[in-house]
Formats: sequence, structure tokens, C-alpha cells
Amino acid sequence: MTKETPTLQMSLVDLPRRDWLGAIESICENEGFYEPLGRRHFAAYVEKGDTLVVSFETIQGIHALSDYGQPLAWDMARNHNWSSLSIISHGDTWFRDNKVYGFFDRLIDEGVFDEFETILFYGAGPCGYAAAAFSVAAPGARVVAIQPQATLDPRVTEWDNRFTEMRIIDFTSRYGYAPDMLDAAEQAYVMYDPREQLDAVHAALFTRPNVRKLRMPYMGGALQTDLLEMEQWEALLCAAADDRLTVRRFAKMYRARRDYRPYLRNLMKHLEAEERIPMLLALCRNVTSRMNARKFANKLREYDEEPEQKAAEQG
Repeated sequence: MTKETPTLQMSLVDLPRRDWLGAIESICENEGFYEPLGRRHFAAYVEKGDTLVVSFETIQGIHALSDYGQPLAWDMARNHNWSSLSIISHGDTWFRDNKVYGFFDRLIDEGVFDEFETILFYGAGPCGYAAAAFSVAAPGARVVAIQPQATLDPRVTEWDNRFTEMRIIDFTSRYGYAPDMLDAAEQAYVMYDPREQLDAVHAALFTRPNVRKLRMPYMGGALQTDLLEMEQWEALLCAAADDRLTVRRFAKMYRARRDYRPYLRNLMKHLEAEERIPMLLALCRNVTSRMNARKFANKLREYDEEPEQKAAEQG
């Protein structure tokens, strides 16, 4: 019996690594192209409509986040008929590789980006750095970068101690300093939690006239996951591609956090740590009035019992 040919509609979840790579390659050969880019990267292209999303993703992130076990950007191909070019790495590499540079050089030389009406570069974290850095290959593109690093050059970001092993990697040559690479973009969106200090400092380095910063306070350090779980990720990319991602529109999307338990727990933790007790109690009452939330009910009970305990101790 022959195996079923993999398609965009087929789940690749739980496939062994070799079979998974084979399935990705098979889909790309039917829908576009697949190209290895050295030992740690490959390009996976699916051709659909005249909007192109250029995503930067990791194999590990795909397996952790995608319901289909496919590049996240392929959701836009399936659901919105976008073309998708995914540059995928094994682990976090920040895509600092001559093979990747050469691939984008060739796309420029062949005029590939000229074939599309709208181009959106996308990535999160190290992939957000790459989305900003390589967007220079397609002047006039739009960019969504979630928690991007500006560079890991220690002469610029020695204060960031999270990725010290990357300090030996050259971030000064081609496609190097991500904020400068955005100068040719029509519009870029940088998303971050201002309470995540290192992310916030990197975001400050992206200050440019064509960069709109979208703040997600109290959300934490995994914003891509949060947007996916709040079911706002696709809407975000669509709004960015259509040039409709205003601060006001994003604020409406971000209202989904009101029913998102990880955000609510983060907010409760911060309010208590900052001793903002009236706001903490107001939050707990609001949450328990709308959902079954034991932690919030326990917190209310804890503060309701405190006056009685103090009175008993004083009596």
C-alpha cells in the first residue's frame, strides 16, 4: 500500500524528524519549492495568491505551536490563500548564515519579490530579528516582529545576558543590525511587553519613523504563543498586510486578554507584588464573576480573612 501524499490540509504532528522533513519537502515540491540552505536552515515555499508572507521559524517552534505540525505561515496559505516563503532553522540561529544571505541575494537578483502585490515579513524572538533584518531584500514590505532583538553584537547589547553564546557570531556584516534594515520597509510593527526589561530595551533600539510599537503589558515573555492561544495571530497578520494595524485596532484585538487566564494570572501576580491591593481585589471579583477561577477566588478569600485574623491576634 502506498503512503498518502502529504498536503497542506494534512496534519504532520508526531511524525519522526526524517519523515517530517520528507513531508515538508513533498508538499513544497507540489506547491512551490524546497531548498536546503546549509546544515541548519532550509526554505519552504508554497505558491498561492499575490500576498506573500516571508516567515522565519524554527523546527522546534513549529512542533510546539502548530496544530498541523507545519510552518505557522502555512496557516495563511490554507486559510487566506497567501503565498508563503518560510525560512526554517534547526534551533535559534538568528539566521546568521552565508547560505541564507546568498538565498536572499538570489531572490533579489531574480526579481522574485516584484511578483507580489503585498509582502509581509514575520517572526518572533530570534526569528523576529531575522524578519526585520532580511526585510531590506523587499523594499516596501511590511514587517511584524514580535519581541525581536536588534542585534547581539556585545558592543551594542552587552547588557543582554540571555544569549552570551551568540556573542562570537558576526552581527555587523550583511543583514546585520536589524533596526537599520527596516529603513526600506513601508511599515513595521514591533510587539513587546514593556515589563520584560530586556525586550523593552531592544524595542527601544527599533525606534524609527516607520516603526509602530505595540505594547502588550503584563503578558510576559512568550507573546507569539499568547497571540495564538487568544486566536488573534491570524487577524494580526491580516491587519498588518492590509495596512490596517493601527494602535486602536490592535487595542481591540488585545481585549481578548480579558478572558485569557495566563494574562489574568500574570496581572494578579504583579498587582500583589506592587501592593496595589484595591486593584487586586477588583480584578479577582471581576474574574470570579465571569468564570470558574479557583486561584482568584482563593485570593479574595485570603484578603477577606486577613482583618479577622488581625482582630483575633489583637484581641
